[in-house]
Amino acid sequence: MLTGTEIAIITLSLKVAAVAMAAALPIAFVVAYALARWRFAGRGLLQALVTLPLVLPPVVTGYALLVWFGANGTLGAFLRDWFGLEFAFRWTGAALAAGVMAFPLLVRPIRLSLEAIDPGLEEAAETLGASRLRILATVTIPLAFPGLLAGAILGFAKALGEFGATITFVSNIPGETRTLSLAIYSLLQSPEGDSAALRLIAFSVVLAIAAVVVSEWVATRLPAAGGRRHD
Repeated sequence: MLTGTEIAIITLSLKVAAVAMAAALPIAFVVAYALARWRFAGRGLLQALVTLPLVLPPVVTGYALLVWFGANGTLGAFLRDWFGLEFAFRWTGAALAAGVMAFPLLVRPIRLSLEAIDPGLEEAAETLGASRLRILATVTIPLAFPGLLAGAILGFAKALGEFGATITFVSNIPGETRTLSLAIYSLLQSPEGDSAALRLIAFSVVLAIAAVVVSEWVATRLPAAGGRRHD
């Protein structure tokens, strides 16, 4: 059975991952749409920037977040002064780090789902007089929904397991930034923490497997949902 402390850690981790996905998903859709539909100068650079969190050491990403979104960082100071948002050493910073690290896993399935949509369906809606915004809301997004769902599930699992960028950016503060992976790390440093660490590890493994299985199942439905297949 999980203890109260362990339940609190899991609850905080779920909150961090949910906020990360809620903030990252709309941005990921815009980026995926641009990569799937538009041809523009710097498109390759944008693709590289999207992929960067996957290939950079997480500590480097965490340090970059600390420099930009820390209390004295340019973006951090602006967001604090104008919107009251603080990230450094706060759970909101953990959500930001998790969202950044999961971002590539969001963009790819959304982009694939957009590329799988038959352009004739959007052209037919335009012929019938629908505006671009209405086409996006009633045709494009519903058809791309499997990709959105697959990306959100996989990104959520990634956000739950994020470690390197989080500990670098917001440290490992109990009750504030100590998410699931950070708690496991802390417990493994103590001889008495093995049993608690194993319980949290088991929870993490089950959740990760479930997320991958569901995401893969949804991804297999992309061609049918989009209206055409890529052979």
